[in-house]
Amino acid sequence: IAYSILELAVLPKGSSIEQVYKNTAALAQRAEALGYERMWFAEHHNMPAITSSAPEILIGHVAQHTSTLRVGSGGVMLPNHSPFVVAEKFGTLGNLFPNRIDLGLGRAPGTDQQTARAINPGFIEATHSFPSDIEKIQHYFSTDNKTSKVRVTLAEGVDVPIYILGSSTDSAHLAAQKGLPYAFASHFFMWI
Repeated sequence: IAYSILELAVLPKGSSIEQVYKNTAALAQRAEALGYERMWFAEHHNMPAITSSAPEILIGHVAQHTSTLRVGSGGVMLPNHSPFVVAEKFGTLGNLFPNRIDLGLGRAPGTDQQTARAINPGFIEATHSFPSDIEKIQHYFSTDNKTSKVRVTLAEGVDVPIYILGSSTDSAHLAAQKGLPYAFASHFFMWI
């Protein structure tokens, strides 16, 4: 059985965020030594105890401190980001850490509505463009994009597997339609 870790980088009372990130790297090293397959970071915002709001930065941090562990997002909440910028960031990570980076994409903003509006005033519309935004990211990573006027050259041809995340059957159906793996966001139900 392949084991993986979903990391929220929780800030314990009396600790510092710097210490949380050091602990996260140490956890990743231990997980790698024990044969764990991957560590993913969840993007959540405006939650004082959760410090994983910038998963791509933590992915780079942990990948730098490990050598075989796959590291990725569980997930990048796509309504908060442009597909172009996501491809740039994960293309960069994919070049820095070849064959070790995963890109999980979620449809929700990963926060409350007021904070979602602060991140992206058009977040509701962005949730509706989720299927087409995934296609844009796939295109930016494709070698077929070399003839496009808008290119993310550092992502073209880079192997970064894309996963669709969700807590409902809607995203599961979308993953099936696109032939992409689906990851169920079961950690939500621990908080209910």
